Amino acid sequence: MHNLDEILAYNRQFVANKEYEKYHTTKFPDKRLVVLSCMDTRLEELLPKAMNMRNGDIKHVKSAGAIVSHPFGSIMRSILVAIYELNAAEVMVVGHYDCGMSAMDSSRTMTKMMEQGVSAQTFSTLQHAGINLNQWLRGFDCVDDSVKNSVETIKNHPLLPESVAVHGLLIDPVTGKLDVVVNGYENR
Repeated sequence: MHNLDEILAYNRQFVANKEYEKYHTTKFPDKRLVVLSCMDTRLEELLPKAMNMRNGDIKHVKSAGAIVSHPFGSIMRSILVAIYELNAAEVMVVGHYDCGMSAMDSSRTMTKMMEQGVSAQTFSTLQHAGINLNQWLRGFDCVDDSVKNSVETIKNHPLLPESVAVHGLLIDPVTGKLDVVVNGYENR
């Protein structure tokens, strides 16, 4: 059975049994917090449990490496929407140890793209359009520095209210232990 078929079969039972009722909440985060984390599968259930977050407590935004790669990209837009439209009052950037973005090799990724059918012409067109794929696909050398960079991008955004604390944390993807990289209360 394909993933889609399996998901839809499960979903029919989920709805029929009204299992959704235990997840009912509003669109406003109870803890008035937006969390930007990595999309790593190890964090899917671990991160909310380690932070004592339940359904409805936070707005959760994910990106590879918990990176805000552009101050006017979709990650930053999501954070601003959470603040201005959904009443979030704080931001937490949560990176993690052993992150795949620390080993990201843009050349290797582009080779895999070509192996799966992306043409050399496409790469050439993107290069002529001023898109530097090596820069866009690169990861980071130090997860602490990456979290600090994302915190700085958010904190220094011209549309972010000064009253919003922006924190940076690292989580151990095995134990769930949190380490503070940036305490946003101290840096306002």
